[in-house]
Amino acid sequence: MTSSQFLIYPQTQVDHNQVEALLDDAFGLDRQTKSSYRLREGETPVTDLSFIAKTIDNKIIGTISFWHIHLGHTGTKAILLGPLAVAPNQQSAGVGLALMRHGITAAKAQGHKLIILVGDAPYYAKIGFQQVPLNTLLMPGPNDPARLLYLELEDGAFNQPTGLIRSPSRWQDRA
Repeated sequence: MTSSQFLIYPQTQVDHNQVEALLDDAFGLDRQTKSSYRLREGETPVTDLSFIAKTIDNKIIGTISFWHIHLGHTGTKAILLGPLAVAPNQQSAGVGLALMRHGITAAKAQGHKLIILVGDAPYYAKIGFQQVPLNTLLMPGPNDPARLLYLELEDGAFNQPTGLIRSPSRWQDRA
C-alpha cells in the first residue's frame, strides 16, 4: 500500500530498535505495564503479520503487529491487533488506518477469522470494529472493558465467547 508520504513494508529484525523507539514515543515508557503486553509476553507475533510504514527517506513512522490468542472457556482462536503505533508528528495523516487495512487484508488472506484489540472505539469503528459485549470476555489485568473490540473476518466468527482472553502458552497451561 502506498501514499505520497509513506510505504508499507513487512517488519524485519533490522527494524526492531526503530520500532521500539517509536512505541516508546507513541505510548510512553510505561507501555509494557498494560494488559495487552501481558498477553504478548513470551509470545511471538503471527508470522508475516508485522508491518511498518516508512517515509521516502527511510524513517519508520508507523508499526502494527498481530498475535495469536484464545478466547474464553472454549479457546476460540483469534488474533490480537497491537501494538498499532504512529509517530506523534504523523498522527491524523492516515498512517494508522493504512497499516490496519494492510494488516487486516493480510490476516484475512492467511485465513484468520477474528481480530480482537484494546483501543478507542470511535477510531477503530472506521475499519468496522465493534465493542465486545460487556461481561463476556475479560482481558488479564486492569483494563476498561468498553475498549475491548472485535472485527469478524468471517461472518459468525465472533460467537460471543465468555471468559478470560489468554495467550497460546497460557491457554495450554490452564488448569
